[in-house]
Amino acid sequence: MATPRQWIAGARPRTLPAAVVPVAVGTGVAVGYGGAVWWRALLALFVALALQVGVNYANDYSDGVRGTDDERVGPMRLVGSRAASPREVLTAALACFLAAAAAGLALVVATGAWWLLAVGAASIAAAWFYTGGSRPYGYRALGEISVFVFFGLVAVAGTTFVQLEWLPWTALAAAVPVGLLSCAMLVVNNLRDIVTDGPAGKRTMAVVLGDARTRTLYVLCLVLPLVISSALAPWHPFAALGVLAAPLAIGPVRAVRAGAAGPALIATLQQTGRFQLAFGVLFTLGLAL
Repeated sequence: MATPRQWIAGARPRTLPAAVVPVAVGTGVAVGYGGAVWWRALLALFVALALQVGVNYANDYSDGVRGTDDERVGPMRLVGSRAASPREVLTAALACFLAAAAAGLALVVATGAWWLLAVGAASIAAAWFYTGGSRPYGYRALGEISVFVFFGLVAVAGTTFVQLEWLPWTALAAAVPVGLLSCAMLVVNNLRDIVTDGPAGKRTMAVVLGDARTRTLYVLCLVLPLVISSALAPWHPFAALGVLAAPLAIGPVRAVRAGAAGPALIATLQQTGRFQLAFGVLFTLGLAL
């Protein structure tokens, strides 16, 4: 039986900035337009975190039963390491999705925007079918696109909408750098696993692009958010505060460009998360002022 520490490790807490940052930025936009509703922001945060942990457990389950994680070099997986049974991990994933759905339903009722039910259903479906089902899209180089859409556009715009009950263009513009940073987390993760994913039949974008192009993609995912935050300055001058996070991008960019591979990229993943979080805090503050 898996220990509490192993369950926490299996939830992959280092990926949680990908859930926190979009909600923070969406709330920053709402504050900037004078319409923040804090209990709705907290509920949106719960939805994002539950979905993130749920997709991590779902990936653990699906990859584990396929044998993809048998030679894994990254953080432990519950099923792949035999610390927990597939049924236990599947139950944990479904419980997270159910909790996210319940909190999301409360936001739907509060706003009266029933079309959000379709957005919520699509988010849960995207979380499951990333590695689940008979034709997982994460095995077909579509993972980064899904992350950009759901942990960028949908999460930021959705958070802003449930508070303002309308959608300013700023929310969509701000969602782009957030989505790119979420993609950076997945890109470096898949770069680390490129040598094992290919033979296991998991055709991630890293496997399709190859090592060199994946490294270029990673660098772009870190640099473009800084460019976009500066580009928003004519309309939201303080949005350029995001650029102050740039020093935290130097380390991971250097490591990736220098050819870091395998276990060495675990530290890069951590550094990417720190940069994502710092950028998110500064960008949120800039949009709120």
